[in-house]
Amino acid sequence: MIRHLLVFALSVCCLSGALAQGYPSRPVRIVVPASAGGTVDLLTRAVALKLADHLGQPTVIENRAGATTSIAEEYVVRQPADGYTLMMSGITLATQPFMRANLPYDPQRDLAMISLVAVSGNVIVVNPSLPAQTVPELIALAKTSPRPLLYGTAAFGATGHLAAEMFNLMAGTKLSQVPYKGAAPALNDLIAGQIDMTFDNIPAAINHIRSGRIRAIAVTSPRRDRQLPDVPTIAEAGLAGYEIVAWFGLVAPAGTPADIIARLNADTLKTLKDPSVLDRLEKLGFEAVGNSPAEFAAYVRAQADTLGKVIRNAGIKPQ
Repeated sequence: MIRHLLVFALSVCCLSGALAQGYPSRPVRIVVPASAGGTVDLLTRAVALKLADHLGQPTVIENRAGATTSIAEEYVVRQPADGYTLMMSGITLATQPFMRANLPYDPQRDLAMISLVAVSGNVIVVNPSLPAQTVPELIALAKTSPRPLLYGTAAFGATGHLAAEMFNLMAGTKLSQVPYKGAAPALNDLIAGQIDMTFDNIPAAINHIRSGRIRAIAVTSPRRDRQLPDVPTIAEAGLAGYEIVAWFGLVAPAGTPADIIARLNADTLKTLKDPSVLDRLEKLGFEAVGNSPAEFAAYVRAQADTLGKVIRNAGIKPQ
């Protein structure tokens, strides 16, 4: 019996090695949990084009938007663990278990991390009529205003939502969320004065900031953004330790052979060093990262720790 088990185990290992050795032999699909033309889609396409060169096979983008990425994540979890279905996922890898009721999968258990690809800070932007120019002034106004200051979010559980609730937690404010279906409607209402602020992604807000239609108060990242060099970070403006960014990385179904994950990681790292890719990501408002599968997994765990506390303290209930 033991001999049969050893033979079986050896056969499985040999088969796995053979599959990895010939990988990839056909196009690799990358699922995007957002609509075509959006920021995540454009990021994925910028990376996928050069990644295909390194893999020696085409990459095919498949958009599966909805339910704050859980539709796409659940789909990828159920695909064969053969390296031919990947996903560009993000902060929801860390937050889904806290935000979604009856989630039929565990992102950290059921997905294999390949590499953190890119990060991008958000920016607090306010309607120009709001009498606050700095973070301390915004905090003071929020605490003394006869009505709650309203912040818009692109979606329940989006980075902007969590950024605002982290601000509430650390500043002792009670900014009130107004959820929208997408960032554009929230930005339009901010410009029209229907809401007071958003914690928006910088690429979406930058032109409106430059035109004066909205005013930037501070960025959420640990360093000032290259596109907004005169805008301080929230941490340097008064909330020491404040830091939250939008981040995205490549994942595959759990159980994907280690050799295939290693190949995908190596080719992703090469892609993220390519000058044309770096230039494209910078224009989209992203900073390229690139790390090992183990480092990416550790990053997701740390984010789950930090953001889980924010979500619990905010009293956000799974939906």
